[in-house]
Amino acid sequence: MIHFSANELHPMQAYKFLTGSIVPRPIAWVTTQNTDGSVINAAPFSFFNIIAPGFISLSILSGGNGPKDTARNILETGEAVIHIVNDKNVLEMNQTAASLPPQLSEIDLTGIETTESKHVAVPAIKNAPIRFEAKLHQHIPVTTQGYVVSDLLILEITDYYFDKEVFNEDKQYIIPEKLKPVARLAGMTYADLGKLYDIERPF
Repeated sequence: MIHFSANELHPMQAYKFLTGSIVPRPIAWVTTQNTDGSVINAAPFSFFNIIAPGFISLSILSGGNGPKDTARNILETGEAVIHIVNDKNVLEMNQTAASLPPQLSEIDLTGIETTESKHVAVPAIKNAPIRFEAKLHQHIPVTTQGYVVSDLLILEITDYYFDKEVFNEDKQYIIPEKLKPVARLAGMTYADLGKLYDIERPF
């Protein structure tokens, strides 16, 4: 085995090792807006997962000069919409990964169509197969040597939306073969769902 001590690594090495090892990662395509609603922000994040039923986590690395637009908007408004990325919107998602000044909207620049939300003021991306309206439940600044390296946000889902094509209404579950989620690997690499198989759990 090739061994590295964490205290001897450059932060970029640690980033590369983790993003290359902890794969595939789900992508949260997040819309937020500033306090007066004049700028709608959209950005993808792959440090994203389930905390508990009804709660999801979103970790947003610091931009170096304080929180990134998405983190700042969530902290100021307490709201967001989380979208799942698939093969039908992955290219649009990638367009919103560019770093823009806070006064510019990725939605406006890319022409992505939005729709109104029910319980949050933030608009949602219309062509996402799944989306969750969410409100901020808890904020945990992740610090090292007095510097915030990431804003860990725990969000509580208020509303769930599923495209009819990806949802089995009778059995109340998502159909993965129809959803075709896109996963994040390292660098500029993404992955499709691939082969599915079941393993029976021991009793």
